[in-house]
Amino acid sequence: MLVVDDQPLVRSGFRMVLEERPDLELAGEASDGAHALELTRELDPDVILMDVRMPNLDGVEATRQLVESGTRARILVLTTFDLDEYVYAAIRAGASGFLLKDVEPAELVDAIRVVAAGNSLFGPAATERLVARFAQQPAPDAGHALDELTDREKEILTLLASGLSNAELAETLFLSETTVKTHVSAILRKLRVRDRVQAVIAAYDAGLVSPR
Repeated sequence: MLVVDDQPLVRSGFRMVLEERPDLELAGEASDGAHALELTRELDPDVILMDVRMPNLDGVEATRQLVESGTRARILVLTTFDLDEYVYAAIRAGASGFLLKDVEPAELVDAIRVVAAGNSLFGPAATERLVARFAQQPAPDAGHALDELTDREKEILTLLASGLSNAELAETLFLSETTVKTHVSAILRKLRVRDRVQAVIAAYDAGLVSPR
């Protein structure tokens, strides 16, 4: 685990929470995005808690560079304001979720575990607001992104956009959860994205689904 924030008090607060959990280890702390890039190369963390507003190199650009570098770390964006422009930009850059800085300790720990397991940290409401925002600025040539998907995979991706879990997808499509997981993995691989939210953003970019 790597904590990136320019405020020592914030880093100290997160450190205290993490030290109380035996299954979570704080590998390092960084005060800006440039330092975060160095420590990620050195420490290879599973999860990065990334503030977005920092001097020298902000969290959005740091996230973009980390994702482009091929890091396996999952990035949780820390923000003071719910779904502000910085959060949109960081999610577009490849972050796997966001947390408000005043998050309760138990929620922080749960969020870290969710993201470390390879899942994205967004409920249906947040996902809908995010993709609606992204749909206003579609990515160039986004329509080609879905060409490799089968009809079943496009169907599953459409349902993912409404925030359904794997269990809910399985129930809706009368499939086993194992089969659903296989389809979701294939979707991520074909779209060359890191997680479910990035896949949903691609679906909106390509016009497969539209904001309600």
